[in-house]
Amino acid sequence: MVAPERPAVEGAVENQVAVHGEVVRSPKTPLLSRPALAAITVLVLAAIAHFAPGLERVRLFAHPPSAPGRAPVPKPVLTVGEAKLQTESREQPGMEQPENIELPTGNTGPIAEKHADLPPIDVKKPPVPIIDPGGKALDGFYESLYRTAQKQPHAITRVIHFGDSIVTSDYVSGTLRRKLQKQFGDAGPGFSLIANAWPAYFHNDVYRFASRGWRVSRIVGPLTPDALYGMGGVSFRAPPGARARFGTAKHGHFGRKVSRFEIDYLEQPGGGKLKINLDGKPWGVIDTNGPGKKTVEKTIDVPDGAHMLEIVTRGGTYSRAFGVVMERDVPGVVLDAIGVQGARVRFLDKVDDEQWAEQLEWRSPNLMIYEFGANESGDNFAYPMKDYHRTLKAVLEQGRKAVPGAGCLVLAAMDRAEKHGDTLRTMPVIPALVKEQKSASAEAGCAFWNTFKAMGGYGSMASWVRRGLGQADLTHPTGSGSEVLGSWIYRALMDGYQKHLKQKHP
Repeated sequence: MVAPERPAVEGAVENQVAVHGEVVRSPKTPLLSRPALAAITVLVLAAIAHFAPGLERVRLFAHPPSAPGRAPVPKPVLTVGEAKLQTESREQPGMEQPENIELPTGNTGPIAEKHADLPPIDVKKPPVPIIDPGGKALDGFYESLYRTAQKQPHAITRVIHFGDSIVTSDYVSGTLRRKLQKQFGDAGPGFSLIANAWPAYFHNDVYRFASRGWRVSRIVGPLTPDALYGMGGVSFRAPPGARARFGTAKHGHFGRKVSRFEIDYLEQPGGGKLKINLDGKPWGVIDTNGPGKKTVEKTIDVPDGAHMLEIVTRGGTYSRAFGVVMERDVPGVVLDAIGVQGARVRFLDKVDDEQWAEQLEWRSPNLMIYEFGANESGDNFAYPMKDYHRTLKAVLEQGRKAVPGAGCLVLAAMDRAEKHGDTLRTMPVIPALVKEQKSASAEAGCAFWNTFKAMGGYGSMASWVRRGLGQADLTHPTGSGSEVLGSWIYRALMDGYQKHLKQKHP
């Protein structure tokens, strides 16, 4: 776990970073001092990683590119319209989370100092437990895991992980998916968007490609007038000739097999046709023309194994689709990473209520996870906390109403630091957000895991950055930091699962 920082004492080594509560003070040093030279070395190495292809996951400054307050991500523009994707969606090996990550044991971050002595982090034991005041918020999830562990026929446990930029890049969600699948079985990678609605969009253990030219409307803007965004919060529209491919992973231990593809699209008047190719051969055509607007999920069954599905738009003026699900008909776990770059949790309510309920019922999750807060912290207190509490609770209750038997878990916001002269300080809005997240989750009947407290509380992001676990934007985790968080969440869920088994299945 993250150990508390050692307080500064008289006679301590010169230039050591001292921690005082929520404020981290770094003394001024000459440019040619040893700490400064070490920092310059780190910056040089970071620059090499920034420009060298294939090193995206170890970049300290670049990923995810959606870091709040950092270019090139604009704030949401909630006007009606659509954006045209100018680049193809291709494989990005550098964004893939390695299956085995060696966590840093020293100080490797961009503000690391030679004498800052930070103890190792134990990822096998969660530093804080899951809080469940009612004691039943995760029962549906645990019971489904029990059936999956018993290898009962068709016992698939489905998880939907909603979030902002971290989940958009499948960071924490990717680690959690793999750990659950390693323990209970790999039932497929789950839902993927038709194309990269943001440059930082990524899904581990899936092959994906999409041609340029797809037009997108998103719950963070530009908005679509009918509020139909599907499961992923993005509506894709394309003229004839656009392509999108989805296939099993080509390497590693996860995502290597699929038993069915499910295409999520919109039937509408004047809709075009979707030509489907399977493993390089024509499979058939889906006609999206219909008397009215209706969300449809088309299932294509295949022998369990490696496969590639291609969608090519044909006929009509435009075809409209949302995404594709890849699953296996075997006992195991599926985790849909529904990340929306720049989103606040209240933006989930921009989806048409009826379609939102239908999409949740279609995916039939056994657990819904909500991980937001980074963008809300960027708003500071401009959005009043009482309104944040109300909208968060409403979103949680809407999900529980659509899938009453599903578990519900809220992950608190991470610590986020801001600079005050030569000090780094936890943003005052962070603990305020965490307080509302905890209380709103309890009122909605959801469980709560305190990410902020697990990291170390006040001042912890600065420590994480020094360790190479937090990015230089003082907001997001690195790949290693995401591995730590995902591992902690998994272990906290498993601790709760073991207690559930002792009570329900002794």
